[in-house]
Amino acid sequence: MTDAAPPRHEPISTSEGKLLRALGTWGLAASIVNITVGGGIFRAPGSPEVSGLLGAAAPLAYVACAVLMGLIVLCIAQAGSRVSLTGGPYAYVEVTLGPYVGFLVGVLLWVVGSTAIPGVATLFADATGRFIPALAGWGGRAIVLAVIFTVVSAINVLGVRQGTRLNSLFTVLKLVPLLLLLVVGAFAVNPANLAWHGIPPASAVSRASVVLIFIFAGVETALVPSGEVRNPARTVPRAVLLATACVTVLYIGLHLVSQGVLGTALAGDTAPLASAAARVFGPWGATMISAGLMVSAFGYLSGMMLAAPRALFAFARDGLLPRALASVHPRYRTPWVAIVVQGAIAWLLAVTNRFESLVIIANVSAALIYLGCAAAAWKLQETPVPDGVEAFRVPGGILVPALTFLALIFLLSSVTLRESSVLIAVLSTATILYVVVGRARGRGLNVERFDAPPDA
Repeated sequence: MTDAAPPRHEPISTSEGKLLRALGTWGLAASIVNITVGGGIFRAPGSPEVSGLLGAAAPLAYVACAVLMGLIVLCIAQAGSRVSLTGGPYAYVEVTLGPYVGFLVGVLLWVVGSTAIPGVATLFADATGRFIPALAGWGGRAIVLAVIFTVVSAINVLGVRQGTRLNSLFTVLKLVPLLLLLVVGAFAVNPANLAWHGIPPASAVSRASVVLIFIFAGVETALVPSGEVRNPARTVPRAVLLATACVTVLYIGLHLVSQGVLGTALAGDTAPLASAAARVFGPWGATMISAGLMVSAFGYLSGMMLAAPRALFAFARDGLLPRALASVHPRYRTPWVAIVVQGAIAWLLAVTNRFESLVIIANVSAALIYLGCAAAAWKLQETPVPDGVEAFRVPGGILVPALTFLALIFLLSSVTLRESSVLIAVLSTATILYVVVGRARGRGLNVERFDAPPDA
């Protein structure tokens, strides 16, 4: 058609060529670890869906998540080495499966952020309540959440530079107490607390994995700046595998320390790492871990609030949402209306939901994104590589993408219809908007990709 939009990737390719390819293997791996290790690990070991279902056999779910993430990162590594555009999974899926599927992945990325942000914020509020008991009730939590979202929103309205400076500082501060608990706590473990009492059913492992996959996610965010990675064919696969291995060892080690120190008291504990630290170090240990949680959660929220509003901004700019959301602050040149609205949405979800319910929605969204990455890797496996271009090829051909599909279906098998209903409604609404707006313009709608957070 004469009024069709020009090919989308020509201008993107031109602008991509202006980016400095400076990220190497260690830099990208550090970025992935930084994003992956957020606030969830401070809560996950005591979750009813983890220790409550599996008991001492809970490490099985961590291993299952690690294997699944290993398969996923192989698929992402193949796609990332061939599609070196800024945008990460959004770019991989869009290039291989088309603009509509790419648009849905963009929506899912926003859903991940919009549920993960309030989920982690509830952990911050819980930690605050332990320091100040008067704020532990519903009203106190609502006030704490309002303050934290006001602060992180204001930081990001003031500009990207302020947000990214905080993220770099919090990266170091959040890892120190975790590593200290891991090393010292290993000497306080009671081996009897780690004894298994039978093999748990696969359904229980699947359900626990639905919660735990949240604390493993992050690779898809760290790979958004793929256009700035040096030699992506080598750097991407090496970095993602190195980072995933480090995170897996850290998480399993922290769970074993918590299980070994707390025993049966672990299940249902809303602050398991703090409780374990209290027994290992004394009262100051719990304070150290709680402070570490607050620092980690604040850094995560600051990073995510830098990115998630950009999705609302992009959708409004492209006519899918009210134009007011595309407003840019005249002084700070940031999407201030989108940031304020995103903060209000996050506050409402945080005060009306618990951590586990929000995490499950975020994880199901992430699993669907990963399915798209597996499909992209499958298609790219059969796509000829131009002469002179070095690309990573997944070992075993289509076997890895196929196993990734099966593993993700297994993970999603324990998700209830009620938990899926939110995503069904969101994707249905997104599809209607895509069709209606596309027809109104007389062509297919291509929604610009948006940047994901530099820290989580």
